[in-house]
Amino acid sequence: MESFLHTLKVIGLILVVIFSFNVIIFVHELGHFLAARWRGLVVDRFQIWFGKPIWKKTINGVQYGLGWIPAGGFVALPQMAPMESIEGENSGRDKPLDPIKPIDKIIVAFAGPLFSFLLALFAAVVVYFAGKPANFEENQVVGYVEKDSPAAVAGLKEGDKITEINGSPVDGFYGNLDAITESIIFSKGDELHITVERPGEGELYLTSGFEVDEGGILKRDGVRRIGIAPEGEAIVGGVFKGGPAEFSGFKAGDKLLSVNGEDVLSIFHFSKLIKENGDKPSTVKVLRDGEEIELKTMALVPSNGYQVDPTKDPQPMIGITWQGYAREQQLVYPSPLKQISDSGRMLFVTIDRLTTPKSGIKLEHLSGPVGIGKMKYQILLGDFPLRQILYFWVIFNINLAIFNMLPFPVLDGGHITMALAEMIRKKPLNTQMLEVVQTGFVLVLLGTFVFITMKDSFSGMGAEAPERKGPKEPEFDLTTLKALTASSTN
Repeated sequence: MESFLHTLKVIGLILVVIFSFNVIIFVHELGHFLAARWRGLVVDRFQIWFGKPIWKKTINGVQYGLGWIPAGGFVALPQMAPMESIEGENSGRDKPLDPIKPIDKIIVAFAGPLFSFLLALFAAVVVYFAGKPANFEENQVVGYVEKDSPAAVAGLKEGDKITEINGSPVDGFYGNLDAITESIIFSKGDELHITVERPGEGELYLTSGFEVDEGGILKRDGVRRIGIAPEGEAIVGGVFKGGPAEFSGFKAGDKLLSVNGEDVLSIFHFSKLIKENGDKPSTVKVLRDGEEIELKTMALVPSNGYQVDPTKDPQPMIGITWQGYAREQQLVYPSPLKQISDSGRMLFVTIDRLTTPKSGIKLEHLSGPVGIGKMKYQILLGDFPLRQILYFWVIFNINLAIFNMLPFPVLDGGHITMALAEMIRKKPLNTQMLEVVQTGFVLVLLGTFVFITMKDSFSGMGAEAPERKGPKEPEFDLTTLKALTASSTN
């Protein structure tokens, strides 16, 4: 029964994702449709998704349909530029249609992006009043530096506060373009110039490299990273039965304060401090029910071969799970203007990095319908899903509006550009030439779509956990820990 309910939930969420995506496409195409009707253009078809219709119905001379390729949509307007290569053959006519004025073409082409912008504005207003999860880490203090990582080689240390990257101030660890993580991801060049404030040493200037995980042919490559994590509370979520943590007296809810006198800055920092002490017991100060107590423990390699990361050999551990940061998800209420400007800025920065040779952002990092669907599905599984979906509408519709205004064939901006050229020339452009150009661009567009869809299909949302093989829970031989703890107590 539980499996059946889970299946129904998954199906329901997928349907919500499809419905949400179709609303966005429908509104954009509705703009073209209404503008065409207003300007007196002939409308052959109004179709959501491309390809041969799997459903269609003709009303008042217009064929409404749903294509079989789940991407985009179109309004077939035979008086605009030739679009048969992507929309299919228009309905047969005994006589040619009357030509239309360039201004009509411009109005009809512009209406789609305008309606996308209006939908984004509507969603932004709702988000302004309803709020959305912050999804932003304000802290700029490094809570963990991975061993042998680019950050470690550069000299970054736990406790450093990062203030600038490549000369630009940062205002948090992740969550917007000016945060540390995003500044690294969207950086240019072969090095990162990092300004930090270190307690007792003042302002320091460090130069770091970066790492990029290779994805291979099917999966997309990772983004730039240097091996750091933000400072945050380390709260015990639970302990494995028979492990060092249980033997040492750790309990769920314990807040870890220090290891051998050194403050714990994050869950990763705690694990690092324990492992650095090697085969010696560590003294851990914890906060429990308002009282500070000391516990002695030591990391051990599981005796049954349990691995946290199946791609690596078994690592020493004390056998605890984490509660994470002990704070509630905060709602923020950004103005509609800020939401729209942030979304537009993200797109322009992405386009800039795509066209910059020494950037880590590539075509494969973009998302198509599959990637967008995955993202929406993950949003629906998280906190405040409706608020998140509405904010996603802001981002996606602004991206859709701006992208479609680019002056490329097939796109709305291409139609506007050709109409402007027609106004300047005072005569229509060569139809055969237009069809060749648009067909060529359609092939490029479809090739890009297939490439991105492949990457979307075989790549997960962020870092994927490798498939675990072997034991599901660790088992430990506590003989050494018991002996060392007893001797240190005596």
